[in-house]
Amino acid sequence: MSVQFSATTEAFALILVLISVYRWASKRTHLPLPPGPKGWPLLGNLLDIPTANIVETYTNWARKYGQIVYADAAGQSLILLNDTEVANEMLYKKGATYSDRPVFNMSGELAGFGQWTAHLMYGPRLKESRKYMYRTIGTRESLEKHGTLFNSEARKLLKAALRDPDNIHQHVRRFAGAIIVRITYGYEAQEQRDPIITLAESTVARFSQFVQPGAYLVDKIPILKYVPAWFPGAGFKNEASEAKRYLMNLVDIPFQFILHETAKGTAPSCFVTENIMTEVDQENLKWTASSLFAGGADTTVSVLSTFYLVMTLFPDVQRKAQEEIDRIVGNARLPELVDRDNLPYVNALHSEIYRWRPVVPLGVPHKTTTADTHRGYHIPKGSIIIPNIWQMLHDPVVYSEPELFSPERFLETSDSPAEPNPRACFFGFGRRICPGSQFADATVWLAITTALAVFHVSKVVEEGVEVTPEVRYTDTFISHPVEFKCSIKPRSARAKALILQS
Repeated sequence: MSVQFSATTEAFALILVLISVYRWASKRTHLPLPPGPKGWPLLGNLLDIPTANIVETYTNWARKYGQIVYADAAGQSLILLNDTEVANEMLYKKGATYSDRPVFNMSGELAGFGQWTAHLMYGPRLKESRKYMYRTIGTRESLEKHGTLFNSEARKLLKAALRDPDNIHQHVRRFAGAIIVRITYGYEAQEQRDPIITLAESTVARFSQFVQPGAYLVDKIPILKYVPAWFPGAGFKNEASEAKRYLMNLVDIPFQFILHETAKGTAPSCFVTENIMTEVDQENLKWTASSLFAGGADTTVSVLSTFYLVMTLFPDVQRKAQEEIDRIVGNARLPELVDRDNLPYVNALHSEIYRWRPVVPLGVPHKTTTADTHRGYHIPKGSIIIPNIWQMLHDPVVYSEPELFSPERFLETSDSPAEPNPRACFFGFGRRICPGSQFADATVWLAITTALAVFHVSKVVEEGVEVTPEVRYTDTFISHPVEFKCSIKPRSARAKALILQS
């Protein structure tokens, strides 16, 4: 026993020595590191990296230390970027240095999500994957091509909300999933509880839980990934294995569906068929399709859920948007994408939803491939770069009263200019920006505007008392409002008829 204990002690001591040497070697520069919380010897800020209330902790660091914050997780450099201008300087203008991804031990290696486009290291495979996506969802022509589908599914969402308003969250999930699964795989989603959409929801929920920075100890101490699943405290290994089963089903089942339809000669035009006709890496195409489907479905759900929450909480905002739609579009038809430029208040409302509750509050981490110097600070090679999108969109220096929901902030007046468009950071940065941002933006706008045209959303009344929803969001990578109740009713008999005849 004493020999075993001695060996363990020596191994632990060796690890600490190696960490110390690595830290010393990586910081040999005359330039200072960015400011940040004071760390412990050897461990640095490892014990300070949050596993809960992550956004709140990192935002407090931003308010205390400034635009660029440094933390040291036992030799792993973490850099928080808390300003949009700084983030663009580094992640866009210096894209060759800042476009890599860190290794995500829990989500990427153990659960298998490392094959998804968002997880890929910067290189040929990533470029090929993004090229596939751009062909289908990255151009103005692709928006025009899919306009009929957008309109059709937006109207199905209205009918579902009219028929069963109590399950609006389920209807929103079906709407978002139905559009992206049709575009990706040519698959027509069922009206109720579609199995492919349900599988995507379950898979992405696990991904969102796993990839949140600091949520799992194995991401801070990589050696833990070698611990056997039966070992006490290694329950995360079983979580990862279960998630991997969901993931592989999501990757394989819809892809095999469209291959089967292609072999029969009955496959509709879609992302897979448009790309498989060229000389492609079929394995990469399969994973890219899965990335497109899963990512497009879940983020849209979050934004639209926030829309219904906002309409419940802020009736004056709803009234102003509806007055504009009535004045510009009228009540003889539903709004369409061609009306977008003529509805400034609705567009401002859309932008404020993005700003008020960003879907991915801490962005997707980047990683430096070489050391860099920025604004007088040393940025070590291999640093994990976290764009704190929440802080960027709630910075009181940039946005007046940032906790207040106010679409007016984006409308220029003679007294004040419009505040910055949140899309400058909402969809990510540089060479890793969301390739389907225009596509997602248009889908959300149409769902929001058609709902405003025909529905009145308000608080539920229970036993004679209005129930005010609590503004609570999940502490996960993709943040969703915790489900809430709201009342959804047609604005008029004419509005109801418009829904039914659409």
